[in-house]
Amino acid sequence: MLCRKKLSSDDDTGGSVPVYLNVYDLTPINGYAYWLGLGVYHSGVQVHGVEYAFGAHEYSTTGIFEGEPKQCDGFTFRKTILIGKTEMGLAEVRAVMEELAEEYKGNAYNLIPRTVTISAMMLALDYWFSMQCVLPANLNSTKVSNHKMEEKVDETEKEN
Repeated sequence: MLCRKKLSSDDDTGGSVPVYLNVYDLTPINGYAYWLGLGVYHSGVQVHGVEYAFGAHEYSTTGIFEGEPKQCDGFTFRKTILIGKTEMGLAEVRAVMEELAEEYKGNAYNLIPRTVTISAMMLALDYWFSMQCVLPANLNSTKVSNHKMEEKVDETEKEN
């Protein structure tokens, strides 16, 4: 399975699926800071009509979540940026996200000292969707889905 970055914006032939980066404002101050090239933002990667993002919580479960594109609760949608195209089908994309879900835990998210972690995750997503890559034939990992905080609390209590 190969995925590739589209090199020419003039050639729209083929079965490529667009991959977008959806950007959200984390604070109303971004309304002013944006025009100065500053601000604090949240982002999600949209492919096949699903948006995948990473966020913090206090549990050792994945920090990757999925949702409706441009509708991330608690944030104000700002803009969408086309970051490339992929030949991957929906099932292949979900398999990649499930693999990434194993590595990126919600309780490992730390905005200040570990900005590199957040950037690395976004680069990993960009790599999977827009650069040439070969995926393993069998990806065994956790399920990625839209979990509510109450479900996470119940699961954690069951483990204790």
